[in-house]
Amino acid sequence: MIIAIDGPAASGKGTLGKRLATHYGLRHLDTGLIYRGVAKAVLDAGHAPDDRARAIAAAEGLDLTRYDEPSLKTQAVDEAAAVVSAIPEVRAAVLAFQHNFGRTRPGAVLDGRDIGTVIFPDAEVKLFVTATPQVRAGRRVAELQARLLEFTGDFIAAKSAYLALAEAAPADPEPVVQAAQLAYRMGDRDEARRIVEMISEVQIRNTPEMLIRVAQLRAF
Repeated sequence: MIIAIDGPAASGKGTLGKRLATHYGLRHLDTGLIYRGVAKAVLDAGHAPDDRARAIAAAEGLDLTRYDEPSLKTQAVDEAAAVVSAIPEVRAAVLAFQHNFGRTRPGAVLDGRDIGTVIFPDAEVKLFVTATPQVRAGRRVAELQARLLEFTGDFIAAKSAYLALAEAAPADPEPVVQAAQLAYRMGDRDEARRIVEMISEVQIRNTPEMLIRVAQLRAF
């Protein structure tokens, strides 16, 4: 049996996928980790992610069991994954990897993007999981907070991620506050002040706790 779970980032599809896999005795695959696995294999071997031959070889011989999830979610792997995923032969190998994984007995639960439409259009079960922008933003912020130390000395990537979350949930000032706090923590007070000015009074008016936090930031 194949259970295909689609949905946007931070929607909770991974958590659901793991629980379903455990309940039904199936294997689970977070397809979002595949390109990261290819990228890590290339980096670990000392090669550049734009080395086409090395990237293709890594994709064709991929073994995700070699890596734990945190090691696949570093900034370096993020950047390298974007490079290797643009190589057509790597994409073909990744598609084959997913097909083989799903069709191996006793079956599998796969979550990601285009699982039920492109990867396994004939899956026995297809689910689409979503959540409100505010919930998704909260989950991404929590994930980024757990990874902050990896951005030491270069907070631009983390700051951009927080502000992207703010755009996804414009009524929620929390991601902007997180970005400002990160800038301040990295020693850039001017940037912290600039970011926090993006928060409108309308956004925080009915949230006393947020009003206090923003006032503290503006006092930097």
